[in-house]
Amino acid sequence: MSEMPTGSSDVQRRTVLKGLGATLGAAAFATAVAPLRDLPNRLSAAELMQKHYKELDEDDKRTILNRLEDEAARDYGVRPEIRDQPPRSGTKFAYAVNLSVCSGNGKCVEACHRENNHDRATNQSYIRVLEMPKGSMDMGRGNTTYRHGVPAEDKFYMPVQCQQCDEPPCTDVCPVQATWKEPDGIVVVDYNWCIGCRYCEAACPYHARRFNWKKPEIPADEVNPVQGYLSNRIRPQGVVEKCHFCLHRTREGRLPACLEACPTGARVFGNLLDPASDIRWILENKRVFVLKEELGTKPSFFYFFDK
Repeated sequence: MSEMPTGSSDVQRRTVLKGLGATLGAAAFATAVAPLRDLPNRLSAAELMQKHYKELDEDDKRTILNRLEDEAARDYGVRPEIRDQPPRSGTKFAYAVNLSVCSGNGKCVEACHRENNHDRATNQSYIRVLEMPKGSMDMGRGNTTYRHGVPAEDKFYMPVQCQQCDEPPCTDVCPVQATWKEPDGIVVVDYNWCIGCRYCEAACPYHARRFNWKKPEIPADEVNPVQGYLSNRIRPQGVVEKCHFCLHRTREGRLPACLEACPTGARVFGNLLDPASDIRWILENKRVFVLKEELGTKPSFFYFFDK
């Protein structure tokens, strides 16, 4: 008799039920999992049988995207166009922020909230802007809940989001490989494979991952219908999500929404492998630094001051 898979109960559920479905066939499988339909974080039969993203062929992907578009139309009253944008060859994306001109206005936070179909009730975003005392880089002294006019005297402002690390600790701890680093440098999550264990959230030293505690609430007229499978499609309850450098935009030659919304020009984004790119100019001509360099995560997100 074979042993049960080791790991969390959710891992066992996914592994055992997928095996059961392959053994019984679709009709018998649907009957077998019927008692699970009332579980708060249940998966549909189609999701349980879905292969890992890296194993999907183009027909598999089209079937999955059609299903997700149907579900979004049913649940939110808007049928999106969900695409699977592949990485661009010869590309390594990176970001830089000029802390001398960031004013703490929060427009990047708002743009991320709208672009990425976040839950409206919680006002979620992948970006936090820390109000910091001048002369200190201690993130523990940063305040994200300031309500006064900005910029304030003796303060500077530091946006923090996923650092798209070259050595990401979050991917190492995922027990089901639901998160990984893509060839263009973006760390992604497959929300259909994530089991919500939150190990990655605990492992991230930048507090850049978010757990979806409930089904997102988004009015139909506020849904962004231009979506990517690994980026801004509406996430289900019970999964972890994160900044993905707006890959549904950037992999098609556009800029991240947060950069387009910045009124001060503090944000710079581009391809590190392009010697003529703005991001390369910044790295070659400014004294850049990364957060928590001592941890060895090798972020692709840089900061600098003009002076």
